[in-house]
Amino acid sequence: MTAIGAQAQRLLVHRRPQKSFFETLIRSLIILCVAIAVVLSSISVCDGRWLFARGQLFGLWHFCTVSNGTVLKCVTDLSLANVEGLSVGMIPIRSMVAFAVVVAIFGLELLMVSQVCEDANARRKWSMGSVLILCSFLLSATGVLSFSILVKDHLTFTGFALTYWCEFVAAFLFFLNGISGLHINSLTHPRNRAGKI
Repeated sequence: MTAIGAQAQRLLVHRRPQKSFFETLIRSLIILCVAIAVVLSSISVCDGRWLFARGQLFGLWHFCTVSNGTVLKCVTDLSLANVEGLSVGMIPIRSMVAFAVVVAIFGLELLMVSQVCEDANARRKWSMGSVLILCSFLLSATGVLSFSILVKDHLTFTGFALTYWCEFVAAFLFFLNGISGLHINSLTHPRNRAGKI
C-alpha cells in the first residue's frame, strides 16, 4: 500500500459519522427559531413600551401620558407615574431583559458555530449554546413576570402592547428551543458513546 493510500485509509477511519437529513433540519430550525426570538426580544427591549392603561403608557424606559386624545407626552422619570416602586423596580427588569438578549446572542453564536465547525467539541458547543438559551428564557420570563407584578393595578389583557407580547413570545421560544436543543443532543449522542468521543 502506498503512503497516499495509507493516509486516505487513516482519514476514513477517523471520519465522524454523517448526520442524518432530519437531524440537520431540526438543528437548523432550532437555530432559525432562536434567531427569531432574539429579534423579537431586541425589538421589545429597544422600544420598551409594554402597557397602555387609562391613558397612560408604561414602558421600560419611558412613562407617557396621552393629552388631548392624541399627543403623547413622554418622560424618562418613572416616578411621575405615581406607581409605587416603579422607578426602582424597573432598573432590574430592564437589566434582566437586556441581558437576556445578550446571553441569547452568545447562545445562538455557539449553536451556529457547532454546526459550521464540526470538530470534536461541536457537541459540547451545542449543549453550551442550548444552556445559554435556557438562561435567556429565565432572565426574559423573570423580567416579563416582574413587570406584570409591578404594574398589577393597571393590568388589563387588552392593555398589553405588541412589544410586551414580542417579549412574551421570545421567552416562550427561548424555552422551547433550549429544551429542544438539549434533547436532540442527548438523542443523537447517547451517554454511553459520550465517553468515547
